[in-house]
Amino acid sequence: MSKDKYAAYSQQQKQNLTPREVEAMAFTKAALLLEDAKKVSGNVDEFSRALRFNHLLWTIMQADITEEENQLPPEIKANVMSLSIFVDKQTTKALRSANSNDLDVLININRNLAAGLRTNPGDQAATDAAAAANVPGGTSPVDSA
Repeated sequence: MSKDKYAAYSQQQKQNLTPREVEAMAFTKAALLLEDAKKVSGNVDEFSRALRFNHLLWTIMQADITEEENQLPPEIKANVMSLSIFVDKQTTKALRSANSNDLDVLININRNLAAGLRTNPGDQAATDAAAAANVPGGTSPVDSA
């Protein structure tokens, strides 16, 4: 497939995505970048680039939940904010240490959120599965840090 056809197809796909699907893709991309950075330990540029992308994504999430137009319930907004603060701290820790093992928790958070966003919001089984996978909402990761 030529580049032009691929770009057109890709653009069409993006137009048909729901906001939840777009967010799921963004969290998946962040997790993949962090995983790639972990695989090539010692590559400071890739490590830093992955953490910067992840930080940008979470900064956008923080900004979004503080907007008046955001329709999420206050409890979910508080949970997302709490989680984003934890992610900020973990990102700073990873940048300071340059230890690829510090990426694991960020990868897991992003993957779990992406999986949750891909489920039907009314699907109780998916909600229970996410809780069993220790997706934040019941206990605050900030408290355990």
